[in-house]
Amino acid sequence: MRVDSFPDAGSKVQASEFLITSGGQAGNAAVAVARLGAQCSYIGALGDHDDEVANTIAKTFAGEGIDISRALRVPGARSSVSLILIDKTGEKMIATRRDTGLRTAVPEDPAAAVATLDAVLLDNRYAALTLPICQAAQARNIPRVLDLDKPSPSDDPLVIGSTHVISSAEAMRESTGLKDYGAALKKFSEVYKGFLAVTDGPAGVYWLDSGEVRHMDAFKVDAVDTLGAGDTFHGAFTYRLVETGDEVDAMRFAAAAAAIKCLHFGGLMGAPTRAEVDAFLKKH
Repeated sequence: MRVDSFPDAGSKVQASEFLITSGGQAGNAAVAVARLGAQCSYIGALGDHDDEVANTIAKTFAGEGIDISRALRVPGARSSVSLILIDKTGEKMIATRRDTGLRTAVPEDPAAAVATLDAVLLDNRYAALTLPICQAAQARNIPRVLDLDKPSPSDDPLVIGSTHVISSAEAMRESTGLKDYGAALKKFSEVYKGFLAVTDGPAGVYWLDSGEVRHMDAFKVDAVDTLGAGDTFHGAFTYRLVETGDEVDAMRFAAAAAAIKCLHFGGLMGAPTRAEVDAFLKKH
């Protein structure tokens, strides 16, 4: 729902828009990648076949041209759902219910799942599913980009197995116990030796370059809806990384895609096409 401002405890507010859509870290990123023009497969844990939420998610992703043949339907489980409020500045407030049964899902054939891929984009919510995929991708020596949204130690097997770790600001702070991004990145890099960055919404992205902290501003836009912006960034970064192999170029491209997404209400429904990103970068 879209509201002017978030309600105080015990109060009511009027909503101006209401939308039911699909999402999640991997789901939003998959839509972003597909709309940019890549062939994309979604390998995620969904609820049982009688779960209407799971059925809606599968239908939405298939409608975006995403291969969902390896999506896992977990017997007796229900797909995660979120209640989301978006205020007039585009900021979000989210409550999520995750079914613990989804954590039992494991990929049936990780090697086959990654056999034809150029890269994998992972999140760290369901390690039992993502770690085997990461390991299979590592065996093929293809890029493994980790969306670090859940706080994790820098020696976590999924972290160590990733070539690129891009963390949310909150996850990086909680993972290291440090508020300063530069100090947090350096502490995290004492163990993790791959490409390391942290995104902070309108404040842009910080990353390590040969031990030095670098910063790239976000594109300034009048945000309508920030939901899924970080996921769009991760998807677009992975897409562009495959194209160019240049992390800085990929972050700029990803920042543009995320900025465009923020101009539209509806979460993943605001993900841009490649033509829209190219036009945005020419203008900005």
